[in-house]
Amino acid sequence: CLVYIPRERFETRLRLRLQKTLERELGGICSNYKVSQDDSPLSRVLFEIDINGLDKVPHYKNEDLELALIKAGQDWADQLRSTIEDKITNHEEAANLIHKYGQAFPLSYHEHYSPVQAVLDIEKINSIIGGDEINLELYEQKEDNQKVIRLKLYHADTPLALSDVLPIMENMGLHVITELPSEIKPAHYKNTIWIHDFLLEPASKNKDINVPASKTSFEDVFKKTWNKEMESDTLNMLAFYAQMPWQDIAILRAYIHYLRQTGLSFSLPYMEGAITAYPQIAKSLVTLFKDLFDPAKKKMSDKKKEERVQSIHHSLDVVDALDHDRIFRSLIGLICATLRTNFFQLDDKGNQKTYLSFKLNSSLIPELPQPKPYREIFVYSARVEGVHLRADKIARGGLRWSDRHEDFRTEVLGLMKAQQVKNAIIIPMGAKGGFVVKHPPTEGGRQAYLAEGIECYKTFIRGLLDITDNRKGTDIINPPNVVRYDEDDPYLVVAADKRTASFSNIANNLSLEYGFWLDDAF
Repeated sequence: CLVYIPRERFETRLRLRLQKTLERELGGICSNYKVSQDDSPLSRVLFEIDINGLDKVPHYKNEDLELALIKAGQDWADQLRSTIEDKITNHEEAANLIHKYGQAFPLSYHEHYSPVQAVLDIEKINSIIGGDEINLELYEQKEDNQKVIRLKLYHADTPLALSDVLPIMENMGLHVITELPSEIKPAHYKNTIWIHDFLLEPASKNKDINVPASKTSFEDVFKKTWNKEMESDTLNMLAFYAQMPWQDIAILRAYIHYLRQTGLSFSLPYMEGAITAYPQIAKSLVTLFKDLFDPAKKKMSDKKKEERVQSIHHSLDVVDALDHDRIFRSLIGLICATLRTNFFQLDDKGNQKTYLSFKLNSSLIPELPQPKPYREIFVYSARVEGVHLRADKIARGGLRWSDRHEDFRTEVLGLMKAQQVKNAIIIPMGAKGGFVVKHPPTEGGRQAYLAEGIECYKTFIRGLLDITDNRKGTDIINPPNVVRYDEDDPYLVVAADKRTASFSNIANNLSLEYGFWLDDAF
């Protein structure tokens, strides 16, 4: 086969592409080639394709073979242009993309990625230009005759710091083997876009891995973690190994964070390890929670609830470690002691709320120290955790900004007992609440610190009001999208306490926002 190439375009990589094309189309092996260059503007390459190893002479059409060689002879930018025109039917849109990205990709990108891959990357890059802080693409491909896992991260302006990215991936159960960065410069865009392509390896070799099935849950959890809407811990492994969505992981995380506050001797990492070791049991716990509190489903009877709980208890037979068994039984007990939750409520934009609150019948939780409150509400988010304890239906007490991250419930319990004594004359029963700011700002001084505290306080109050009954005259109004396993309970009063003395107006404004019956006396 004699191929003519413009002399200024001829290079080894082009010659190899032409050679591979001929070998693929004819089924033979290139046994020899000869390059001729003289005063002519064209370089001539004579390829000899050995077909002696084939059972029969291959059938081919000259025209098809020439078209394949012409396509292989295009430079990368030409191929990108053709690919965009093939994929985008709107000619104006295709022309805009060609103008914007025709020369945007560096030579290092050309060497590692095809124009087809570039078109997929352009879709992600456009989302970054459109306002997303980060985007990603988890995929599986063949390299050296074996499947490998790769992850592309897209970020504007600056390359991502590996020290920020790697811990998130490690917590999600993946080791980073290599990383290949590319700087993309779209036309008429003031910033650059960085693509980080990671070669990944599963941390666990013993678990079944289904990358396409895990793609959505993995990408959602990574984004939420990067944006600090989720915590980065090993529970995030469930997104990759068990295809568990971020909302379900949040349920389990909230319960084990509450469990730590009960004085249970296990650390958070240890409890996380127990859950990730048995993802199917973890899924059954989440399913029980959803079936109990989904307003779209029929309210579960006590008999049905007992049957479901017994079924989960039987599944614990596969749990080897006694500690792990105890952790799972404690979580089952907490779910059964839950009376209400805001999990199925949506925010003003129709999205899942970034915080989770649930109301508990404390008397049903064996892990709790004495005295056990009448009811308590636990509020969890990546920014704040808090608890509100009540000694009875009619009770009053303040909310404090606590510093005791490891055992703030112990502090609040002691304060509730003291409030009982103080309230003996006015309101016969005491209540107390407390919250912790989990990630106080390191910059901005006192103003930034106070601003974060106020936002956490607001989240805490909203978590309380989300699942509290309202009153209109003598009528009790149930909170929206909340399934109740307790009687009417509209009494909730909060007052100022340590470090929240100036927050009274904030609490009352939230009461007004919710239309709560106590109005500005909240």
